[in-house]
Amino acid sequence: MKPTITCFGETLWDVLPTSKQAGGAPMNVAADLRNFGINAQIISRVGNDDLGRELLQFLEQKGLPLDLVQVGQTHLTGVAKANISDTNEVTYKIVQPVAWDYIHLEPNLIDAVQKSDLFVYGSLAARSPITHETLLALLAVAGRKVFDVNLRAPHYERTTVEELLQQADIAKLNEHELVELSEWYGSETDLLRSMQQIRDRYQLETLCVTLGDKGAVLLNETDFIQQTGFPIEVEDTIGSGDAFLAAFLYKTLQGASPQETLEFACATGAYVATQRGATPSFTEETIVNKILRTEVI
Repeated sequence: MKPTITCFGETLWDVLPTSKQAGGAPMNVAADLRNFGINAQIISRVGNDDLGRELLQFLEQKGLPLDLVQVGQTHLTGVAKANISDTNEVTYKIVQPVAWDYIHLEPNLIDAVQKSDLFVYGSLAARSPITHETLLALLAVAGRKVFDVNLRAPHYERTTVEELLQQADIAKLNEHELVELSEWYGSETDLLRSMQQIRDRYQLETLCVTLGDKGAVLLNETDFIQQTGFPIEVEDTIGSGDAFLAAFLYKTLQGASPQETLEFACATGAYVATQRGATPSFTEETIVNKILRTEVI
């Protein structure tokens, strides 16, 4: 039986200078997991509007089931205005309030999360009371929990991030987020010590930090593992971190070694950066042939 991963949180449209594309970290992760043949699904909410209907069509095209995506009557579908002037660091202005700020707790959500092998969530969805409460209720019934930290100023508070870290078994963040969290606990500047501090404080099974084009590092209960980045021609970095996480979870569920898992995750993030948009279609073979095999040669 295929493993099931449930992602929770925002689905929205990233509005670029000349176009729009479907986005939201949890949705990107779920779509990328589907590329690897994982039974992935998304818990979210859209508005009863044209953008919402388009988003549901997009999810369907990506093979994602719609039964956990609520359609609200009172708030519009989410939108984020993306600034891509820096190809390596995309910034967003995320509209509030929107439909995914009002994800209601319903029996089918509880049932789905209880039956999942992994439950993936981020900090952005906790910006509003209703979705925050729903998330906490689902965390209470979830098995293995994955926190994609994903700090988006000004949409988070330290207390909320700490509360969500407390729940996690696996946490993933980028280097800037690691610096910010380290400053909360005494400004530790050494990478390994910063990670140890957070892993120990929150008793994490695994802590992963992405380092942009420099690769990523992983700290579990016994090992500190490093993976350098892959030389690529960047198209845009939208969705690279989400692809990294999807690949990381895919290999983790396969029981791959931490080194192999980290290498494959970095390769997948690199591949997505060579493509336009957050959720290109690919397979495991694509990553091996386009990134890993090239590297060996």
